[in-house]
Amino acid sequence: MIGIIKSDVGKARLNNEDMFYFPQKGSKLPQLFIVADGMGGHQGGEIASKIAVEEVSTYVNSHLLEDCSAQEVKEILKSSISKANNKVFSLSSKNDELLGMGTTITIALFHGRHLYIGHVGDSRAYLIRENHIEQLTRDHSLVWELAEDGRITMEETKTHPMKNIITKALGTDELLEPDILEFDLKDNDIIVLCSDGLTNMLENDSIKNIVLSSGGLEQAAQKLIDEANLRGGEDNITVGIIKADKVGCEKT
Repeated sequence: MIGIIKSDVGKARLNNEDMFYFPQKGSKLPQLFIVADGMGGHQGGEIASKIAVEEVSTYVNSHLLEDCSAQEVKEILKSSISKANNKVFSLSSKNDELLGMGTTITIALFHGRHLYIGHVGDSRAYLIRENHIEQLTRDHSLVWELAEDGRITMEETKTHPMKNIITKALGTDELLEPDILEFDLKDNDIIVLCSDGLTNMLENDSIKNIVLSSGGLEQAAQKLIDEANLRGGEDNITVGIIKADKVGCEKT
C-alpha cells in the first residue's frame, strides 16, 4: 500500500481537534490508517481523538499477525475500538471539564488483499475504482437517519440545520457498537479517509475528480484541503489517501 494523510485547522477553528495515524516508511507494522475528529469543550475533542488514535494503533499493531483470519482481524478492530472507548469514557467521567467529550473514528486496515473498516461517527471512508466513487461507511448522524427513514432526501442532509448532530461517537457512552466492514481489493483501488471538514465542503464527485487528476497522493490530499478551505474551511480538515498496488509495505 502507498498512503499519505494530511490535516489542516481550516479557516474557522482555532485548534485542530482532528487526529490521524499512518505507518511510517519501511515500517513492518500492519498497514493501518486512522482518522478521528474530536468533539468537546476545554480541549476535550483534542484529547478524545488523540487517545482514540493512540489506543487503536497500539492495540492493532501489537495483536495483528500475518496469518490472522478475516474473523480475527474484525475482532481485533472491534476490541481496539472498545479499548479506546473505555479509556475516553473513563477519563470523561472523572473530569468535569472533559464531561461528554468524544470522537469519531474511521479506520482502514489492509490485510491479505482485503480492506477492513472500523467506523464510528460521521468521518468517512470512500473507494475510488475505475472512475467511480463509493462511500463505504454509513454516517452515524441524525440527518443520515432521517434520510434513511425517507423523511428528508440525501441532498437535503447537506444543508439541514441539524446536520452536525451525530448519533454515535467513541467515548460518549460506556458501551459502543462500531461498524466493522470487509471489502475485497483490486489493484489501483484508492481509499479516501476524511473528517467532515472535507465532506461538508466538497461533493463526492469533486473529491474523486481531484484525486484522479492530481499528480500523486500527496498532491491530491493537499489539493482537497486547499479546495475545502477555498469553499469556507468551516472545520478542521483531515484527508488520507491510500492506493492499493503490488508494492506491499512501501509508503511514500
